[in-house]
Amino acid sequence: MDLEFNKNEDFNKQLLSQLKSRLQKVYAGGGEKAAVKQKEKGKLLARERINYLLDPDSPRIEIGAFAAEDMYTEQGGCPSAGVVCIMGYVSGRQCIVVANDATVKAGAWFPMTAKKNLRAQEIAMENRLPIIYLVDSAGVYLPMQDEIFPDKEHFGRIFRNNALMSSMGIVQIAAIMGSCVAGGAYLPIMSDEAMIVDGTGSVFLAGSYLVKSAIGEDVDNETLGGATTHCEISGVTDYKHPNDQACLDSIRNIMSKVGAPQQAGFDRAKPLEPKKSEQEIYGILPENREKPYDMLEIIHRLIDNSEFEEYKQLYGQSIICGLGRIDGWAVGIVANQRKVIKSKKGEMQFGGVIYSDAADKATRFIMNCNQKKIPLVFLHDVTGFMVGSRSEHGGIIKDGAKMVNAVSNSVVPKFTIVIGNSYGAGNYAMCGKAYDPRLIYAWPSAKIAVMGGAQAAKTLLQIQESALKAKGEEITEEKKSKLLAEITERYTSQTTPYYAASRLWVDGIIDPLETRKVISMGIEAANQSPITRPFNVGIIQT
Repeated sequence: MDLEFNKNEDFNKQLLSQLKSRLQKVYAGGGEKAAVKQKEKGKLLARERINYLLDPDSPRIEIGAFAAEDMYTEQGGCPSAGVVCIMGYVSGRQCIVVANDATVKAGAWFPMTAKKNLRAQEIAMENRLPIIYLVDSAGVYLPMQDEIFPDKEHFGRIFRNNALMSSMGIVQIAAIMGSCVAGGAYLPIMSDEAMIVDGTGSVFLAGSYLVKSAIGEDVDNETLGGATTHCEISGVTDYKHPNDQACLDSIRNIMSKVGAPQQAGFDRAKPLEPKKSEQEIYGILPENREKPYDMLEIIHRLIDNSEFEEYKQLYGQSIICGLGRIDGWAVGIVANQRKVIKSKKGEMQFGGVIYSDAADKATRFIMNCNQKKIPLVFLHDVTGFMVGSRSEHGGIIKDGAKMVNAVSNSVVPKFTIVIGNSYGAGNYAMCGKAYDPRLIYAWPSAKIAVMGGAQAAKTLLQIQESALKAKGEEITEEKKSKLLAEITERYTSQTTPYYAASRLWVDGIIDPLETRKVISMGIEAANQSPITRPFNVGIIQT
């Protein structure tokens, strides 16, 4: 191995170490004191409940672990948006599990809590996966009610989704394992089956204090909406259990009897490990995000037996397209080539830039995969589309629009991995979050923004300079340098994968070695949802 490889490896492993450290902080939820209080009530913590429920030693993917990180700081923070969401297996059946974390503000719903729950439901609906809710929440965080209550993508959308999923035949099971108050009471009761833990679980539209103030009635919470009330008097819940463990055992028992799903029919062969070592990815991926490298070397370390059938290999080389397998599943891969290429016309093409011929090639390849019913995997390291008079005269907007059209209308499942840069319209064309990838994850090396930090900072500096000059302020070189440093730092902080993951622009940040698992589990989930509409791109300018 050469010196450059070793430097890259050290840098990327440092990024991985930072990821693991930040995840450990997330896993602590609301902290040790809050955890002790839950334990004193005889309750398992949210992650303990999930671990008990999921099949031992089975693979799993966490969705939104970093949701709300560094947000709501004035409110004391909201780690993981106060809810844990995992795609895993219960009694051998793939499903989504959503568990409120009562150590975080008593499981109260912040705006990002609602967004994360809606994302979990979206994944369940797209893939027709059973969804299990482990409810333990104090309801809406009232000081922020205007940001969570009335809008289309707010709290109420969750109950609308409950109703839609039920009509679609998607299994929903809810376990009331703690508080379940006000509007939040509808979530478990709109599920197919609801169970409750005696002594700790309670569900009511208004708690005892509100009942007292509203109608003057004196009643305790247990009488108002405890397990005995709802299992023996109201009939609101279907099963009563003595403790968390018994409740989770009941869910496992129910899931063991759920009928097999229909299949979409995506092709799967016997899984094979890549011939080229996945560990070498750390040394291939450059420390400097602007430095070129050969994306094919990454692809060969992600696909089975390192076998890749490249499409139009010598044409449109700034995008790599081709067929391979990941954990046995047939996939079509669309990836940005990061090495500098000399075209057959003698032109130099810069790494990470999408040129007209590459966009044209990718469009045709995406259409082919839809024709053959092959899931698509997008590997991002893109700085955008090529600019300049030559590109404009050559119709770069038209060719880029064709690619965006094909991605938008694709009916096969799409999976997106942001490896490096993901800038501007390149993010769109490569199936960014706005284009409905079934799952979208980032590596620690990812950067997501409208443009690179250096270009953006200079543009923002020019704007700020003009504004200051308009006010009559003199801009010295020293002040200019200070402004540029401040703008660059602020902008760069917004391009990190953690900033993106906090806002759920991506579903999470993963070790590159987890990429195969994420894609494989994603396709397995998608295979439970048959394609029901034909592929049609509508009108495309040619």
